[in-house]
Amino acid sequence: MLLLHHLENSRSQRIAWALELLGLEYEVKTYLRTPEQMAPETLKRIHPLGHAPILEDDDVIIAESGAILEYLADEYDPNQKLKPLNKLERRDYQYWLHFAEGSFMPLLVMTLLFRKIPKQPMPFFVRPIAKAISGKVISGFIEPRLRDALNLIEDHLSEKHWFAGEHLSGADMQMSFPLLALTSTLALYDYPHIERWLSSVTKDPAYQRAVAKVGEFQSF
Repeated sequence: MLLLHHLENSRSQRIAWALELLGLEYEVKTYLRTPEQMAPETLKRIHPLGHAPILEDDDVIIAESGAILEYLADEYDPNQKLKPLNKLERRDYQYWLHFAEGSFMPLLVMTLLFRKIPKQPMPFFVRPIAKAISGKVISGFIEPRLRDALNLIEDHLSEKHWFAGEHLSGADMQMSFPLLALTSTLALYDYPHIERWLSSVTKDPAYQRAVAKVGEFQSF
């Protein structure tokens, strides 16, 4: 039996989606965040970093969403539902599988951190300085790069229904978290193909079953 270690309001949703798509039997063990919104120490008993999701398959422990998706594709996907067979589609699959966490998520995390800085406890006379510096970093460094990333995604999806072609793949699952997280803070009206893709994601039956088990992402 596969066991998905799930941290509330986290990236686990996309792994549950893959498990549902493959029709695999699995259990979900849910962990609650601390008052500081961190993962609990009990997750470190499963993996030293205490990150989620973590997939447990008997004596095999796999962390990192991309690695988990690759493991499922190698071990439990004889019909190639997660990883395309076509060479060109496979290339797109590999690119977006790594782009999600390698290039895209760092921008979202930096946005979150710099927005939080002015809200942290500090002397009142320091707060305006912290707010000004954070705002400059966001507007001058993060937002231009985020726009470039969104334009790249929009252009790609203007030519393909899914990230790796005309069929759903693990690349879509990997990209689902950052784009769904982004919609909690940014309207994507200027990116109609991304909005169309997001609509396809949320209408997918396997995705809906996954959400029923681990919940939807609430906010970034």
